[in-house]
Amino acid sequence: MSKSIVLLSGGLDSATTLAIAKQESDEVYALTFDYGQRHRKEVERAKAIADQLGVKEHKILEIGLDELGGSALTDASEPIPDYRDFETMKEEIPSTYVPARNLVLLSCALAWSEALGAGAIYIGANARDYSGYPDCRPSFYKAFQRAAELGTRSGVENHAAEIRHPLINMRKADIIKKGTDLGVPFELTWSCYRGGETPCGKCDSCRIRMKGFVEAGLDDPLSYDE
Repeated sequence: MSKSIVLLSGGLDSATTLAIAKQESDEVYALTFDYGQRHRKEVERAKAIADQLGVKEHKILEIGLDELGGSALTDASEPIPDYRDFETMKEEIPSTYVPARNLVLLSCALAWSEALGAGAIYIGANARDYSGYPDCRPSFYKAFQRAAELGTRSGVENHAAEIRHPLINMRKADIIKKGTDLGVPFELTWSCYRGGETPCGKCDSCRIRMKGFVEAGLDDPLSYDE
């Protein structure tokens, strides 16, 4: 029986990745992190998505990345950049980058995969329509896979979990189309870097999402402040 772990943030990419994992695995486990992010609303959305799509188990881990600082996403005193140009997003690392976030999150998922005997870890990373984070690039996942093979018991025994990133080279519009085909409840997802009642429509994540729905020719089920 194949088991997999999905890093489920509550956003549309991770929700689509969960739906893909459900197709490819017998048992799917979801892992969500409360790391002190300003948009903790996404944790509640992750719970709803896990319930809607169905997982074997959903864990929520609290880790204090906000205590380490270094990001506008975890420090309310730092402004979140608005209306950045889409090309600039691909070239500049913004203040919303959380130091080593995916390295930390994947390490936790890797530990759980050893405990469960899971053969795959899924993450909804994307390196096409994204905010320029270095831990969303293929080279990072290749390096992490090697680290998993060298630094874990399962790796030494030649069965380290495979790090899967099925959306890595997809445009946001294509991710949305894929999720729609798989029945992803996009109305439950949360993308905004701010945790208000409604998405701001100004931050990188909102603007990439909005553009994706337009290019996909589909209506975004969320309403925005704009």
